Order: sequence, then structure tokens, then C-alpha cells
Amino acid sequence: MLTALDRKHTIAPEGYSRWLIPPAALAVHLCIGQVYATSVYKNSFIQHFDASQTSIGIIFSIAIVMLGLSAAVGGTWVEANGPRKAMFVSACCWSSGFLVAALGIGTTQLWLVYLGYGVIGGIGLGIGYISPVSTLIKWFPDRPGLATGLAIMGFGGGALIASPASRQLLSLYDPNYDPNVSTSVADGRALVLLFVTLGIAYFLIMMLGVANIRVPAPGWRPAGWDPSTVAKKPLVTTANVSAASAIRTRSFWLLWIVLFCNVTAGIGILEQASPMIQDFFRGSNGVSSVSVAAASGFVGVLSLFNMAGRFAWSSTSDVIGRKPMYMVYLGGGMILYLLLATVGSAATALFVVLAGLILSFYGGGFATVPAYLRDLFGTYQVGAIHGRLLIAWSAAGVAGPLIINGFLDAQGKPGTLTADAYRPALFTMVGLLAIGFVANLLIRPVPERFHEPAGTVSALEKEAAA
Repeated sequence: MLTALDRKHTIAPEGYSRWLIPPAALAVHLCIGQVYATSVYKNSFIQHFDASQTSIGIIFSIAIVMLGLSAAVGGTWVEANGPRKAMFVSACCWSSGFLVAALGIGTTQLWLVYLGYGVIGGIGLGIGYISPVSTLIKWFPDRPGLATGLAIMGFGGGALIASPASRQLLSLYDPNYDPNVSTSVADGRALVLLFVTLGIAYFLIMMLGVANIRVPAPGWRPAGWDPSTVAKKPLVTTANVSAASAIRTRSFWLLWIVLFCNVTAGIGILEQASPMIQDFFRGSNGVSSVSVAAASGFVGVLSLFNMAGRFAWSSTSDVIGRKPMYMVYLGGGMILYLLLATVGSAATALFVVLAGLILSFYGGGFATVPAYLRDLFGTYQVGAIHGRLLIAWSAAGVAGPLIINGFLDAQGKPGTLTADAYRPALFTMVGLLAIGFVANLLIRPVPERFHEPAGTVSALEKEAAA
């Protein structure tokens, strides 16, 4: 049965429709995208473990760190063994991470939550993230931005499903839990049942993607597509660069800086989203005009912007190019963060729009970067190169929450903070985006000395398919 997971058993037959691949990718990305919904039960964790904002925020950071590390270390393995085996490993790690975390919640052992959701689940995140993305790029060489947007929008949209589902499950498992009351906190038993339910459900859904994923046969091309036309676009190559050579180029490390800055700026808001909107509209009496239910809904709205940005902006990059697209992400992001810090508390609708646009740029940056890598380094080992680049996401997963939570812990306790407590962190994000903007301007085509001989690439592809 396990041999069905091998790469040679996943090669698509002649005439196979490439449009069947995005749903398989979405089945995985919608599940692992749940990581963006952790803010929904963040305050419940703080009270259940009697812990600080930073110590609970570390759960999210560990997961993102392990995402980047597992993607970097396992990228070459994913390319060699194919997406089906990789997606199966991802499903096992992601689901078992929830079960181990549930044990930690039930025994009030925070380190088990770190190990389960953070380390084991984070490995599932990294392997599951890159495997369908690299496959889609190979199926859509003519429209790589559209292809990566189709898959990665699922990762951004995971919280859209997980946020309301988590809230409803907590209400079901804890009769005293009222999501409409700001002081209501789910008990430990309800949190345990929530994590067990999510772990089992996500495994079953991800297995649908495992069963339906396929890779194109060596030498396959879309009907009517001529690869030579790609070279007419700036910064786009028809050559191929190996993963080992890619990390020796200046363009790779400049793009690393770009991704780190863009992700750090957005990830801090995501991790703090639900409490943040309540704090921005907290009155002098200490009561927020935004309820817990509305704050959870805000997480869902951000997920919509995140998801839509991944598809819309990455598709737009096919038209205007990756470099100009990142100028929009980073330059526009600076303006939006300044507005959020200075006038974001003027009206709830304004706050939601500003935060939503920031998250659309955040999501768009993720969806566009695989296509940017394909433009610079070719399709040969784009999955492995993508995995190595995601170390930037790991670093940002630590930096973003630490910046936000560090400033907030210095300002006061959860439930007493206001918009003023967030401004230093938001201005810090503006500076980070400015650094990323400059790094993007400096990216140049990869020198020919790093290109792989065409014959070598073709021979290795045929060997992998044998």
C-alpha cells in the first residue's frame, strides 16, 4: 500500500487535466492554514496555563520556525520522492501534533503544546507547504503566479474555516463558554476536545489531497506553450539552477531579506489579531466596544483578505512582473502601517480595511515568491530552493510575534491595553518594510556561471521518473 506513495506511481497519464491538481493542493493548504487562527483561543491559553503573552505566542513562533526548517531540510527529499509521499508525511505530522498538544492541555504541561503543535505540527506545516506548490509550478510553467496563488490562497484561507469552527466547537464542548462575552474562557476539557477533533478532521481532509495529486511526465508542456517566449520578460530565465547553486547567488539572499521583512510585518498582526482589534477600541472604562465574537469574526475577515491577496496579487504578477509586484507589497505596506498606527483607532471599519489590505500584501508576498524563484532559477529544483528560502519565514515567525508581544508585555496585561501600546511595534514594521523595499530593488538576474547544463537536468528528470 505504501508503494502507492512513490513518485513513479504519481506520474500523470497522457491527457490528464492539470486543473485537477489545484483542488488536491487546496485540500492540504486549507488544513495547515489553521495555524493562522491561533489568536482565536490565545487568551484562553493564557488563562489556562497562567502564562504571559510572549510564552503563549511562542507556540505559534515554534510552529513557523519548524515550518521553515523542515521545508529547507526536506526540500530536496520532497523533489526526489514526489508530492504524494510528502503530503502523506505532512498529514501524519500535522494531525499528530494536535493530539500531542491536546495531551499537554489536559495535563497543563505547556512544553507538550510546544512539542506537539509547535515542533511536530510545524514539520507537517513545512513539508505540506512546499510539496503541492512545487508541483503546481511544474504543471503551470506558463502562469506560475496563477498556479502558486491557487494553492497558497488555501493556506491563507485556512483561518477562515478554522476560526468560526473553533469557536463553535468550544461552545459545544463547554456549555459555559459564551463567545459573545469578552470574559468567557473555555475550560481545559473543551480545549482538549477541540484539538482532538481538529487533528482527526484535518488528517481525513488532507488524505483527499494525497489520493488525487499527480506530477507531469518528464518533458510535458501545456498545449501551445513555447518556453522560448518566457525569456522575453525581465528577470525571467529559461535556464535552470540547482538548489545548492542557488544559495550561493546574491539574488537568493536579497529575496530572503525581502520575504523576511514582508512576513515579519504581517505575521505579528496575524498572531495577535483577535486581541488587537479589541484593544484598539477599548474605552477609558477598560471595556472594549468589540466583542470576542466580533474579534473572532475579524480573524475570519483577515483570512479572506489574506486568501484573496494570494490569488489576486500573484496573478497580477504574471502581468506586471514579480519585482514591481513586491514594490507594491513593501511600499504600499509602509503607508498602510503608518495609517494603522496613526488613525487606525478612529473607526472600526477603517481599522478592518487597513489591516485587511496589509494582510492581502502579506499573503500576496507568499504566493508570488515561488514564481519569483521560478523566474530567477528555473523549474529544476524550485521546490528545494523554495524550502531553503522559507528559513526567512522561520526567522520572521520569531521576530514578528516577539516584536509585538515584547512591546505589549511592557505596556500591561491582556485586557487592559489600548491602541497606544501597539504604535511602537507598528512603526518598527514600517522600518522593516523599507529595508525589504531596498533589497527588492537590488535583485538582478542570476549569472550564467550558476546555470545547470540542459542535458544534465533532462537526464535527472528521466531518472526520477523511472
